Amino acid sequence: MAGRIRENIGEDLEETHEINVTPFIDVILVLLIIFMVAAPLATVDVNIDLPGSTAKPAPRPEQPLFLTLKDDLSLALGNDTIAREGFAAALDGKTGSDKETRIFLRADKAVDYGELMEVMNLLRAAGYLKIALVGLETTPASGSTQPTSPSVGSEP
Repeated sequence: MAGRIRENIGEDLEETHEINVTPFIDVILVLLIIFMVAAPLATVDVNIDLPGSTAKPAPRPEQPLFLTLKDDLSLALGNDTIAREGFAAALDGKTGSDKETRIFLRADKAVDYGELMEVMNLLRAAGYLKIALVGLETTPASGSTQPTSPSVGSEP
């Protein structure tokens, strides 16, 4: 602290005209810590008011219909392997010819993107336009994978 020691005991105390900066530095350091903690919290969230919707959420099917494209490019509907020639007939048999049924499409990660698009074109040609792509969700910390519900839906 800034101050003077009195040299003569008998003299009156004089005013010192020096600024004591120690409390100022303490306040600045506390503010710096507050802003360092609060700044990341302020940038993570974007505050918006979303409009409300009156639509009811789509119910999840009790027995989802999975179409699997294996790494050898063979197709499996549920657990049964099917040929591409009889694809539409097999799909109609499983869905009861209900074209509004959502098809959950899974593909091995070794499958080429073009092959996946070919299977999606087969679905479109058969009249099934509600397609959901199924993937695995990876946990960044552990690197493990967990199966998830369909991650991307496509309704052309």
